[in-house]
Amino acid sequence: MNYEKSALLVIDMQYDFMLDGSLEVKEANDLIQPINDLMKLNWNLVVASKDWHPENHISFASNHEGCKPYDEIILEDGTKQILWPDHCIQNSSGAEIHAEMDQSCIDEIVLKGQNPNVDSYSAFFDNNHLEKTEMDTILKANGIENIYVVGLARDFCVKWTAMDGQELGYNSYFVIDATKAVDPSTDDEVIKELKESNVTIIKISDIQY
Repeated sequence: MNYEKSALLVIDMQYDFMLDGSLEVKEANDLIQPINDLMKLNWNLVVASKDWHPENHISFASNHEGCKPYDEIILEDGTKQILWPDHCIQNSSGAEIHAEMDQSCIDEIVLKGQNPNVDSYSAFFDNNHLEKTEMDTILKANGIENIYVVGLARDFCVKWTAMDGQELGYNSYFVIDATKAVDPSTDDEVIKELKESNVTIIKISDIQY
């Protein structure tokens, strides 16, 4: 593998998505060691993202009377919204990157989902593509052309980050066995969407150590 102009994007490896978290992704902790191993490779840049929600975030079921987690509603702007358990609230312990992640390897951290009125799965944009995070600016400032995306969750934030990165002109690689899904039954649909977006799907074994 040519690491030149390449970045590893580590998506949302936060306590609330891990074992016993408020929005636990099954087997998420199994990713800690392989992602730590990947971060130690000679990337130009390692960027981690964090969900960083205010307490009144629109995606929280608790902020919608009569609704429960995993309900789907239509927002006032006409967009669909899956409602989630409260998670990754700013400055809470659940919003922190898991302590077993080797944070000495992380060069930059990008915060997302700070606007209370719109969800933000991608580490590049909010879900309406109206506001950008710092991710694209950071990558461009470091001359990055290739992104390798890992973390949580495969069917939401990792998928959208990989697709948005490709759309922004990066060569986007989705490292499928370095991700875990909220709903693994959607894997076929996720793979279909990624391929339609020209994202390259690879495995950890495809990355030369």
